Amino acid sequence: MKVEIWSDFACPFCYIGKRNFEAGLKEFGKDVEVEYRSFELDPSAPVQYKQTMDEILAEKYGMTVEKAKSMNDQVSAQAKTVGLDYHFDTMIPTNTFDAHRLLQFAKTKGTAETLKETLLHAYFTESKNLGDHETLATIAASTGLDKTEVLEMLAGDAFAADVRDDEQTGASLGIQGVPFFVINEKYGVSGAQPAASFTEVLTKVWNEENPLTMLNKSDSDGECCSGGSCNC
Repeated sequence: MKVEIWSDFACPFCYIGKRNFEAGLKEFGKDVEVEYRSFELDPSAPVQYKQTMDEILAEKYGMTVEKAKSMNDQVSAQAKTVGLDYHFDTMIPTNTFDAHRLLQFAKTKGTAETLKETLLHAYFTESKNLGDHETLATIAASTGLDKTEVLEMLAGDAFAADVRDDEQTGASLGIQGVPFFVINEKYGVSGAQPAASFTEVLTKVWNEENPLTMLNKSDSDGECCSGGSCNC
């Protein structure tokens, strides 16, 4: 079974959804291949903002900064329920395209899952600037990638096409928001669902694609009990 996950590093629900998915996957108890796909919530976002996260949210939805802060506080509280520590007050908003290019690069090195987790933690908990190449390279090095190689990659446009391909594939699937989970290229799950929901969906797909095969082919079944009676 394979699960492809479209998400963005700037999406707070993507990190929460990741934790819920991991918990559901653990309860599911079977081997599953996981691949992270690229999705930008705002491809036109600047690398440097002058506003805080609260101010950006307030401007986007036409609300007061106080209301925006309250909403971000609610998201932080939700994150805590799955063991995550968000700091919207010091978070550094930025364009995530280069972070996605780095993710695509990490796929070629077999470190994408580790990098994904490390970048999300760096952004939401440590308030690192994911739009800064030096910062990205330092984070990448902590996951085993070569810092010099990463800086050289980021200096050009390598893996830009891979990011765009993921985004085009997502668009063709009708993905408009993230996180979005695609199971075996045919089943879709949208949003940061509870862990139990992921376990249920994974189990359902597994059972549908791996139906039970009866081994006894005789005309009559053996003795059994069913429905409160032992005469079946």
